[in-house]
Amino acid sequence: MPGPGAHMMYAMGSSLALTTVSNGRFSPHHTLTYTINAFFGPDIGSFSEWLGSLFGGPADAVGSAMATLIHHPLFYVVILGLPLCVLYSRVSSYLVHNHLLDSVSRQVPLTRMQCFLLISAASFTHFFLDHLFEENGKTTTYTWILSTGWWESRAPNYPDAVIVVSILCASLIGGFFYLNRANATNSIKNKSYQSMLLILSVASLYCLWCAIQIYWISPRRPAVGEEADLGVLVFLAVYFFLPYGLCIMSMHPKELDSNQIPL
Repeated sequence: MPGPGAHMMYAMGSSLALTTVSNGRFSPHHTLTYTINAFFGPDIGSFSEWLGSLFGGPADAVGSAMATLIHHPLFYVVILGLPLCVLYSRVSSYLVHNHLLDSVSRQVPLTRMQCFLLISAASFTHFFLDHLFEENGKTTTYTWILSTGWWESRAPNYPDAVIVVSILCASLIGGFFYLNRANATNSIKNKSYQSMLLILSVASLYCLWCAIQIYWISPRRPAVGEEADLGVLVFLAVYFFLPYGLCIMSMHPKELDSNQIPL
């Protein structure tokens, strides 16, 4: 299973990439908060279980219950998100005021909302590794991903599947080309936003097609040959793209008054 090294290096490495491409708007304070929560965050439950086992009796039962509740991508945020965002915001302010960690304009700590977004992103990032590399590859999530593929025999290629998938893929490429054509008057930022909406629309239709073939039609049919596209797309959306989207939302704004320190 992924240990401290894997969780911390993955989170910190991706954070440094965000710092580079954002020109510092994803500051070292973002990186520290995101990395600590991606590593130790949901594993607080496992730590409490171990701590309870040392004392035995009621403490052991409480520790086990805490582990079940907290070691979860959503429950960790719901249960500990609010108190932790207050804590990390104060820590960030302390580090800024004492010149211990650099930040935007060298005096801007993280707000509570920024910390909450980073804590949420870190929780999903933690389980990005856990779901893939725990329990000898037989986690519930990973098993479900594989179940959306076709492994019984050689997958038959139905004409309607080929047509639908071809139309959706062609729409994605054609739509992207149209939105980003050279003579368009929109800015790059607007084109990027419109392209993201295009991806979400096509991805939703693609997942709907796969779900109909797998869960509605009886007997089930291979949605896209033997590929487990439904599971892969849902997993990446929740545990890869969502965390990075939250990290981007937590960045400092481009126009930031150097004399203004968020609370």
